[in-house]
Amino acid sequence: MGKLNDLANLGTAVWLDFVDRKFLEEGGLQKLVTEDGVTGVTSNPTIFQKAMGEGTAYDGTLAAFDKANPGAATIDRYEHLAIQDIKAAAETLHPVYERLNAEDGYVSLEVSPYLANDTDGTIAEAEKLWTAVDRPNLMIKIPGTPAGVPAIAATIAKGINVNVTLLFSQESYQAVALAYVEGLEQRVARGEPIDRIASVASFFISRIDAEIDKKIDEGVGGNEAKALKGKVAIANAKLAYAWYQDFIASDRWQALAAKGAQPQRLLWASTGTKNPDYPDTLYVDTLIGADTVNTMPPSTLDAFRERGTAKVTLTDDIEGARRVLADVERLGLDLAGITERLVEGGVASFSKSFDDLLGSIQAKHPADA
Repeated sequence: MGKLNDLANLGTAVWLDFVDRKFLEEGGLQKLVTEDGVTGVTSNPTIFQKAMGEGTAYDGTLAAFDKANPGAATIDRYEHLAIQDIKAAAETLHPVYERLNAEDGYVSLEVSPYLANDTDGTIAEAEKLWTAVDRPNLMIKIPGTPAGVPAIAATIAKGINVNVTLLFSQESYQAVALAYVEGLEQRVARGEPIDRIASVASFFISRIDAEIDKKIDEGVGGNEAKALKGKVAIANAKLAYAWYQDFIASDRWQALAAKGAQPQRLLWASTGTKNPDYPDTLYVDTLIGADTVNTMPPSTLDAFRERGTAKVTLTDDIEGARRVLADVERLGLDLAGITERLVEGGVASFSKSFDDLLGSIQAKHPADA
């Protein structure tokens, strides 16, 4: 039992932020589940773009699909490939899902990023993907945009597990946490079960520090601001978790918990460090605590296995975290503006990856070939 297994014992589930056909077929995910205690997988358009745009692992599957579905739209061809990978990952994780009584063992598949500002379209796409994959340990990823919030509530109310993505601000996180509760309450009102519905709220970390540090390097806040480099994202996450702890103690949540509801865990995403001056385990070491998930790219997972520090840190020095964010505001670093732009940029980035993904499928395998 190594350091990654130790994280689970401290309450932080380890998920892999990667999926790839060859990796799955060669038993890579099963090895991580068996040896490192990995209990989940996340995917996104950028991950699939890299997987499908390189190598030959998807060629045979796509050729067979095209033969059976002549003239199919490129997006349908992509979904066929992605759904096969998600099903395979879900099968590998299903024993984990059963062992942990539906509290973990999930694989996530994202709705089209083109729908980030379309509530009704997101709800319909979530239901379509849920039906197509047809695995109880699937989570549908929905962005925490203003349009995504009501879609989250509606999707949970349908009994579909949701991974809320692209969360950067505490305010956005709180809105989606309440949307999860609203969806559960709708089910309770209809007399429907809620005990095997799961959700995570994916709170992005490193991108915040990248933007804050850039402003500091440009001179915003003067010399005093330099002490804040590499600290703002962690402080932001710690205060989000403090709100979570208060909320699950509330009467509103306890009424749902009494009916078997699972808390919506905070998931730390974008945990690979972007600044080479920072330790490569920084956004794992500092965010360990109960009822959380850390989804790591393979390089970060390897780094923590080798040199991470497994101890509860998420609840350390909350007052210090508050001082960090107070200093950010006082020095004019505009965290609110940065998080708003990061959401917009995240949607644009995933849309660009989706464009590239569909383009690479079409270029490599023209539908009319």
